[in-house]
Amino acid sequence: MAIRNIRLIGDKILTKRAKEITEVTPKLKVLIGDMLDTMHEAEGVGLAAPQIGILKRLIVIDVSPEGDSPLVLINPEILEADGEQTGEEGCLSVPGKSGVVTRPNHVKVKALNEKLEEIEVEGTELLARALCHEIDHLNGVLYVDKVIGGLHSTSDEEVE
Repeated sequence: MAIRNIRLIGDKILTKRAKEITEVTPKLKVLIGDMLDTMHEAEGVGLAAPQIGILKRLIVIDVSPEGDSPLVLINPEILEADGEQTGEEGCLSVPGKSGVVTRPNHVKVKALNEKLEEIEVEGTELLARALCHEIDHLNGVLYVDKVIGGLHSTSDEEVE
C-alpha cells in the first residue's frame, strides 16, 4: 500500500460534501489500504477520504492502543447521539494545533463494511469523538469550526 498526502486546512476539498459509495471496486480496496497506512504513518486515530483528496464517503478509525483494530466505514451515518464530552481534539489536516471541542459521549453509527454489508458501530468517549470528527469531514466540516476558545499550538508540549 502507499502513504498518501494529507490535505491541509485551507484546501477547498476539505469544505465539500463527499459522495456516496455504491460499489466496492479494486480501486476502492487500494484506497482503503492506503488510508489505513496513511493514518498509521501519521499517528492518527482516524482519517476521512477527503483528507487525502478523495471526495468519497469513506472513513477509517483505529482507537486501539496497539493500532491493530481498524474500523472501515463506508457511507457512515449517525443514528443516535447522547451524552456530552468536552476535551482536546486535533486533526491530521491541521498539524501542530489542537482545541477544545464538545461532542456526544455516545454515538451509534450505521455504515457499510468492505463487502457493502450494513453494520452498526457504537462508541463512547474517544471512539464516539473520532466517529463524529471523521463523519464531519465527509460533510465538509472541520473541528476548528467547533472549537471553544480558539486553537493552540501542540508544539509547546514536552520535547526532550
